[in-house]
Amino acid sequence: MSTESTIEREPGLPLDEIAGRLASGATVVGIGESTRFARETFELRDQLFRRLVRDHGFRTLAVQDGAGTGEALDAYAAGGPGSAASALADAWKPWRTAEMAAALEWIRAFNQDHRDDPVRILGVKPVQATPADYDAVLAHVRASAPDRLAELAAHLDPIRTAHQTEEHVQRARGVHPGRPFADHARDALALVESIPEAAARMRLIVRFHEHSVAGRGDYAGEAALWADAITESHGRTVYWDGIAHTSAAETVLGLAPERGSRPTVGSLLREHYGERYVSAAIGFHHGNLGAAVVPAPAPDLVDAKIGAADLPARWLDLRQEDVRRQWDGPAKARVISGVYTPERDAAEYVSVASLAEAFDVFVHIGEVSPVHWLP
Repeated sequence: MSTESTIEREPGLPLDEIAGRLASGATVVGIGESTRFARETFELRDQLFRRLVRDHGFRTLAVQDGAGTGEALDAYAAGGPGSAASALADAWKPWRTAEMAAALEWIRAFNQDHRDDPVRILGVKPVQATPADYDAVLAHVRASAPDRLAELAAHLDPIRTAHQTEEHVQRARGVHPGRPFADHARDALALVESIPEAAARMRLIVRFHEHSVAGRGDYAGEAALWADAITESHGRTVYWDGIAHTSAAETVLGLAPERGSRPTVGSLLREHYGERYVSAAIGFHHGNLGAAVVPAPAPDLVDAKIGAADLPARWLDLRQEDVRRQWDGPAKARVISGVYTPERDAAEYVSVASLAEAFDVFVHIGEVSPVHWLP
């Protein structure tokens, strides 16, 4: 597919102006999407990122993925071998799209033209297990203790599927095999403790499952850990994630309202940087996401209120006094996660005590279409 985004042709979205507003006085700009499955929201974020790099000197892209994946993406962007698709092979599934590959190609081309001032890419999570780690554990056991191989495979075969479809998503879709993946991983570790090479890889796998959404029983992520990774980076940084993570204020998830208000990566970055952390949200009104057709939002969502103007796209700078007076206050914003079903649409939101405290800029797309998944 073309690396040129159709979002540039959207009426009502002066991308250069929006990027300039985001960049003004900012050290870190968090650009969050309300869904990871829409082509238009991704492309809008990508086009803003390109302008922040090209016109405003931002030189780091932070993404929600493991440090190892960040290193692989960074190596490719620096001119390393392979293709964008191969660099994304072990990435978190929402990144394995043609749109993300196009973003990587643009960064690589930029870096070739700016060898002394390149864009770096980092994953905000610690190094995580990949499918290759499961293969390595099996290979070590096959060589050292073949009598344990069948029992080990019985633990690893079901849980490695989480690298394609996350465990909590499998549960929501009714395809989960039953036993918690972290339990399988711990039992597998017990089988290989006496084989040092296998045990080291297996501990990485255990951590992956214990710290997953299903393993923690929490959608919120490890905000402090991820925020620290960003504050330790150098130079002006753009942080890509969902709006429930990039929000500069604490949030309540509609899927887990009983957990109450929780710190976000963005709220911790706001504490650290003050107004030098700038938070942008990209929402949408309705559309086809491939796996599901998302209807118009409930009337109490900010997406419905912004979308009432019936424009292809619209944006709000909530730091402007007149805009803040009109739009600020407690708000719910649509969030479409991997467990989304239209029947549960009413619960797919994130709520904040103040829209203007959570997001400095809110950009809204009317209708969206699916991302293009890599093979």
